[in-house]
Amino acid sequence: MLHVGLDLSRTRLDVHVMDQTGTSVAVTTAAPDAGGLTSLAYRLGEFGQPITAVIESMNGARFIHDQLELRGWTVEIADAVKVKGFAPLACKTDKIDAWVLAELSRRDLVPAIWLPSPGVRANRERARWRLHLVRHRTALKNRIHATLLAFGHPCPVSDLFGVAGRRLLDGLGLPEPWAGDVTAALRLIDVLDGEIDDCEAALRREGAEHRYVPTLMTAPGIGWVLGYTIAAEIGDITRFPTAKKLVGYTGLCPSVDQSGGHDWRGSLAKNGPKYLRWALIEAATHAARHPVYRDRYQHTKARLGRQRGPSIARVDIARKLTEAIWHMLTDNKPFAPAGATNTALAA
Repeated sequence: MLHVGLDLSRTRLDVHVMDQTGTSVAVTTAAPDAGGLTSLAYRLGEFGQPITAVIESMNGARFIHDQLELRGWTVEIADAVKVKGFAPLACKTDKIDAWVLAELSRRDLVPAIWLPSPGVRANRERARWRLHLVRHRTALKNRIHATLLAFGHPCPVSDLFGVAGRRLLDGLGLPEPWAGDVTAALRLIDVLDGEIDDCEAALRREGAEHRYVPTLMTAPGIGWVLGYTIAAEIGDITRFPTAKKLVGYTGLCPSVDQSGGHDWRGSLAKNGPKYLRWALIEAATHAARHPVYRDRYQHTKARLGRQRGPSIARVDIARKLTEAIWHMLTDNKPFAPAGATNTALAA
């Protein structure tokens, strides 16, 4: 068998090929497109041996994986952070990275990541595209608020972008170019509103058929959009043997540095999908007002003070909510807090 390390950059794919003994068979490059990968597969196919390849997780790695597997290769995508832990090199180049990946494959030490199915990837893209649009809309709204403050016009209405707020903006008489910027921003907000409404309609259609979404919506703080996002980002719950594993996957745990009897806790690890973290913290913001979590949230917030308390308390509730989600999806049961006899508490 041949072991192939693939290091992907923007314009090329560095390739290192070695045999079972660790002897280098070939060092080459290929274009990271369909034609280049076809040519690479043909060239290495001339050796007449089965091929297993490894590429680090990054944008474009899934395309390389799919194209080469169609050509008969066995391809794994390695966790980039764990690969660096295996091989903390003083000298690092694309060629060396390709050699490291080939060597990890030969030694059967590849920290492979789970690959979602095409259906799960499509679900994730729908939810992520909506979030992308929402962030653009929020940035435009924040820019308008900043413009008003810059000219001494604090917002006197609850919704600056409703009917009353639009009338207020029309009558402010801002100087140019700020007045034109606000007008353009409002036009873009209207366009984004329509696109986001279409996205949410699609999420509702898809979410109605997703087996996890109805169960997730029984938990406090989780509606249609968040339920769909969480379900899409988790994928298959059976790949997490315990609730602790799912919490670790979210990146909501603090980083830990231990030495001897000392234990230092740092900022959030933030491994795993950032969209899953966003959805869980967003859900925790609403769940913190629910009777099940309210006292815990208030106690943590008060203990840590006004500056750090609210954000850390939200993350704490997000972790507790994640644990509940694992049990809900694993057992296929609605949300029921410990000791509760009535699942209506989740409403």
